[in-house]
Amino acid sequence: MADPQSYRPKTSEIPASPGVYRFRDPKGTVIYVGKAKNLRNRLTSYFQDPQRLHPRTYKMVHTASSVQWTVVNNEMEALTLEYSWIKEFSPRFNVMYNRNDMSFPYLAVTMNEQYPRALVMRGKRKKDVRYFGPFPQAWTIRETLDLLTRIFPVRTCAPGTFQRAKREGRPCLLGHIGKCSAPCAGWITPEDHRELAEELCRFMNGKTGPIKRELKAKMLNASENLEFERAAVYRDQLEAINLVLEKNTVVLPNGTDADVIGVAHDELELAVYVLAVRGGRIRGVRHWVSEIPSQTQDLSHLPGDAAADVLEQLYGNLPEIPDSEIRKQRQEQQTQAASVDDVEHLSAENVPPLILVGQTPKNATALKQWLTKRAGVNVTFSTPQRGDKKSLLEMAQKNAQEALQLHKNRRIADLSRRSQALEELRTYLDLPAIPLRIEGFDISHTQGTNQVASMVVFEDGAPNKNAYRQYLITPKDDGSPLDDTAAMSQVLTRRLKRLQAEQAGEQGYDEQGEALESGPIDPLTGKARRFSYRPDLIVVDGGLPQVNAAARTIHELGMDLPVVGLAKRLEEIWIPGEDFPLILPRTSAALYMLQHLRDESHRRAITHHRKKRNKAMTVSILDSIPGVGTTRQTALLQHFKTYKAIRNASVEELAEVPGISEKLAHTISEHLQAKDQK
Repeated sequence: MADPQSYRPKTSEIPASPGVYRFRDPKGTVIYVGKAKNLRNRLTSYFQDPQRLHPRTYKMVHTASSVQWTVVNNEMEALTLEYSWIKEFSPRFNVMYNRNDMSFPYLAVTMNEQYPRALVMRGKRKKDVRYFGPFPQAWTIRETLDLLTRIFPVRTCAPGTFQRAKREGRPCLLGHIGKCSAPCAGWITPEDHRELAEELCRFMNGKTGPIKRELKAKMLNASENLEFERAAVYRDQLEAINLVLEKNTVVLPNGTDADVIGVAHDELELAVYVLAVRGGRIRGVRHWVSEIPSQTQDLSHLPGDAAADVLEQLYGNLPEIPDSEIRKQRQEQQTQAASVDDVEHLSAENVPPLILVGQTPKNATALKQWLTKRAGVNVTFSTPQRGDKKSLLEMAQKNAQEALQLHKNRRIADLSRRSQALEELRTYLDLPAIPLRIEGFDISHTQGTNQVASMVVFEDGAPNKNAYRQYLITPKDDGSPLDDTAAMSQVLTRRLKRLQAEQAGEQGYDEQGEALESGPIDPLTGKARRFSYRPDLIVVDGGLPQVNAAARTIHELGMDLPVVGLAKRLEEIWIPGEDFPLILPRTSAALYMLQHLRDESHRRAITHHRKKRNKAMTVSILDSIPGVGTTRQTALLQHFKTYKAIRNASVEELAEVPGISEKLAHTISEHLQAKDQK
């Protein structure tokens, strides 16, 4: 039995979102499917003290060797997707859904018999039997089947009943009331009866429009003729159809057939997440994480290129069908269809007519022709901008990002990979020792405004978020912003002077008000102080100008610390004084670690910058007026509605506001007029 701690994901890796999760055994077989409103809370509960787990749960988590999850938008989508996957994978630990033979009900058509039969079926699937579902309630299937047999009068009786009627040469009651074509009595040929069954299957595959329109017309006609009881019958039949065809998983409206491709990437790797939507329902999910092809030069086109590669892999084995009857039939369906419900939908193995992507592939024209030959219909690419399709594309992209982040986190958490990365860094950079503490710095601003910096720390090759720090960049004396190299020099100066002060045992406070304390260990808590450790390597975000400025700053402070720069475009490593960068192998563990460090520092700087920028954007013109606090600002806005009205108000009008005295009204008016003159 496996140890659950050997495959337990980090709590920080698990999204706190609704979703569905799957436990797999060492062979890759899905053994349990579950849903959760909060994936993080639910999954962590499986890895608590084993003695507190239910015996069956204990056995499940010790049988499994991995766990995966898919994020959805809400609990209903999680519930219905869980149902779909339970029936697809038949996990052996999901017995609660099969207790007392109460498995999910399907509408089945036994095309393996000479006279196909339509019935409600549960349990294991049989060969050459077509299944539609699963559905939440069996009675809705029976009620709708009762309706459908009036339009498609296929056989519904049991084999014993059918054989008895065949011997007697007369049909049962269903044949006499028009709800069965009575193949037992020879009222219809086997070929014609099979065609009826095919038509029923096409209806259940999505071609529902004609029947629903006919029922609606009959309902309205009966209502106009004051036949309200008959109209109510048609109304109930329509409701039954809608219940049976009710979406049973995360869907697009109107029974859309589509592939939804989400792509997430960094400079070295990409993740692809594909949702196969058929008939409006998610029929399958695939995802991969791989290295970016070495021939890729422009990452801006990577999402489209990745989508094209995935489509070629998925459908490359399908035969071409030029000028086939399938093409003609589907073109006729598209021409004659009054709505999407008039069109029969595809299986997940076939090429859908619509591909939803975040970016259209560069070779879209040729790819569409290639896919069209295998689809039998014209295939189009679309990048939705709004609505349900955009939401589903965002869901695929979100899951791709989760898959990529999970892959990166698991790699950095691998002790052997981290050790390999640190050893490679020592070798490639010719360091005197393995860099056990690495500090990364990045600058963020918007055209010189709200300039900030970040410092992130990797210890033993893993992030130490408790040691992260943020800096506010001090502008020049005239208020103008610093350039990136000067800003980087300022940040490194402040960081390293703090280190020197602590090592020298100085007392007092730094520029951000934090006490200077000597020694790496706090005697009160026994914990390491954040800034007392000397870095073994400094990494700055940028190329040769940034790394030369950093090296110059370190030299001016009289310190000897190795520093490198990582340029984002080609992942080049710049070393001070060198004219050409160091290029590491794309599969190098050291390069992955440096990239992770750089991305962390960039994320931290961007987050700090956005907070500062948003705070600056919410500053009011009333903030600088003495005596006008939040309460009086609210009173002024409630009275005048807009800042423009406050600016145009007279002293007398301002004094009418509750809490504003005549003296304060004069002060407000003078300040606003002074601002207008400026």
